[in-house]
Amino acid sequence: MSIESSFFKDNREAFLDRLPEGTAVFIFAGVPRQMTQDSDYRFLPDRNFYYLTGIEVPSCKLILLKKDGEEKVMLFVPPKDDMTERWHGKRKTPEEYAAISGIAVDDIYLERDFDDRKYEILKGGYKASYDGTAVSDINKQFMLTEEAVLDIGEILTRMRMVKKPCEIEAIRKAAVITEEALSDMKKSISEGVSEYTLFTELTYQMARRGTLIPAFETIVAIDDNAFYLHHSDPDGEDGPLVRKGGQIQIDVGARVDGYCADISRAYLIGGPTGDDDKRFKLLELIKRLRAEVLSFVKPGVTWVSLNEHIRAVAGVWLKENGLLEGEVTDEDVKRYYWHNTGHHLGLDVHDISIRELPFEAGNCLAIEPGVYIPEWHVGFRIEDDVLVTENGCEYISSGNDDLSDVLVEI
Repeated sequence: MSIESSFFKDNREAFLDRLPEGTAVFIFAGVPRQMTQDSDYRFLPDRNFYYLTGIEVPSCKLILLKKDGEEKVMLFVPPKDDMTERWHGKRKTPEEYAAISGIAVDDIYLERDFDDRKYEILKGGYKASYDGTAVSDINKQFMLTEEAVLDIGEILTRMRMVKKPCEIEAIRKAAVITEEALSDMKKSISEGVSEYTLFTELTYQMARRGTLIPAFETIVAIDDNAFYLHHSDPDGEDGPLVRKGGQIQIDVGARVDGYCADISRAYLIGGPTGDDDKRFKLLELIKRLRAEVLSFVKPGVTWVSLNEHIRAVAGVWLKENGLLEGEVTDEDVKRYYWHNTGHHLGLDVHDISIRELPFEAGNCLAIEPGVYIPEWHVGFRIEDDVLVTENGCEYISSGNDDLSDVLVEI
């Protein structure tokens, strides 16, 4: 991991500063989800737990206390024993947990001691707080009323929305991995190739660069499969195949130090088939919409105003091209502009946010204008990652504005 322990320590201190007096916060890493009878999926911790500790180990638990002017942090971890290591791999020592999280070794306890400590704390006059994962467990055990439990989700959401330099750098590295993998995968595009072949090549290119768990399910959609926005189950030889005059929609993201990239590329197979090649007509619109987003996003702008503006621009084009008639409304445009123009990006690919809040410097966004025209059998989005700055926004990913990389000759 390239993120320093001081980052997680600073997050805990900033979080505690925002808590009211007499608060006890319980945050759980979580446990692996079962895949088969005797096998689990790869584990990813609760993102708020990770944000405050940097720990990616199942069954860990965090308690933060604030009372009478004093603050305390307690981390509970699984035991390190030979039998567990024999079956599940090496376990961390308290010293290793301390090095990652910045939590003192003396404040690190075995997970089996958690319940006793929890009882002592909740009987000691603290107001229990939760991040959405611990509340049901706490309520069941202590029969707490709704008034006795404080939801601290908004505090952490506001903190996570504004990224620090090390977070931005992690997203930038994830974007580099993603774009390098796309570039190498692109070499496999040839006539007659299936979605499955491209999917496996892209998965390999991501894995060889260190991404075993992508930020989300990779999407490879040829031709009309692009109309299924989350087409994450690629077709084989019996599905649509790469052909001249066709298109490929790809949506993929690497993960670095827990932080996600989210990049979409549309590849147009073969040059224009004529002056009225609708793929390239749509490409010109997407270019314009991307430019509009880049010039529109700045501190003070909201998602609502951005989406309305971009749909209005798209609406003019849709009318000029005979797809809409008369007085075009926002609802009319949504017949072809199916999803929002973007979302926050961070520890989750659709990172937690308060969408009503205006943008501010330090927000990381994925911008993805996309238009889908079933009657033309053409539709795609092109997505890049950006950072909101003091005066506007800038690319985190490469942001090839002329989109010269979309054309693939076969």
